Amino acid sequence: MRITFLGTGTSAGVPVIACDCATCRSDDPRDKRWRPSIALAFDDGTSVLVDASPDLRAQALRFHLTRVDAILLTHAHADHVLGLDDVRIYNFRQRGAIPCYGAARALARVRRMFDYVFDPATPKGGGLPQLDLRELAGPFSLGGATVIPVPVMHGTLPVLGFRIGAFAYLTDCNAIPDASWPLLEGLDVLVLDALRHKAHRTHFTVEQAVGAARRIGARRTLFTHMTHDLPHAATCAALPDGVSLAYDGLELDVAPVPTDHLLIPGRAAGALY
Repeated sequence: MRITFLGTGTSAGVPVIACDCATCRSDDPRDKRWRPSIALAFDDGTSVLVDASPDLRAQALRFHLTRVDAILLTHAHADHVLGLDDVRIYNFRQRGAIPCYGAARALARVRRMFDYVFDPATPKGGGLPQLDLRELAGPFSLGGATVIPVPVMHGTLPVLGFRIGAFAYLTDCNAIPDASWPLLEGLDVLVLDALRHKAHRTHFTVEQAVGAARRIGARRTLFTHMTHDLPHAATCAALPDGVSLAYDGLELDVAPVPTDHLLIPGRAAGALY
């Protein structure tokens, strides 16, 4: 499976509007951060989006995202779903609706935010995205692999991360419930929220993310959802071995590994799905 980081910034993106800090003025392309999303290319050719950021159109053009077979939603905050209207181009080219997987509360919010999409009375002249909303209740098969939802907390809001083989993606979180830690055993690559150094009510700080990464013990950990408080080069230089900031356009390959041992009843925090 190939992972492409489409965006690694916060809801404001980097550079931030009307900001002249050193990171926002940086010439390092790794300091240019679109809103958070990744693309997964499975070995069988299946192409999957994790979240649909407001920058989806630009991301798709820059990173040559020519197909989307499914969308995984971590939650329904604006910086993770406002790009859903842009998937209508894929509907047109692929001649069909796109399955969109998420927790019940996230899908309900998508229906409210995009009520025109689901209202039969909406005029069709401009084209509408065709979204096949599918509620998650546990692990499922996609692209020939098992996708394991990993419940985490985003402040007081339960949201989802996802594990596929030896890869896990946990954005927008500041706590991992007890029942979710076992779902993160034996990872090769972990992607984890690390907003900034200063404390925040709904996101891990860099220091907290480093602590979580040490407990999980992945071979490689990449941080995402960074503010302009974290210049890429200087921040990476201060991180432990095996830990670094991700950046827009970063690609990596992860070999598939069996995860059946994780699917034992009681090991997943199913109440949070």
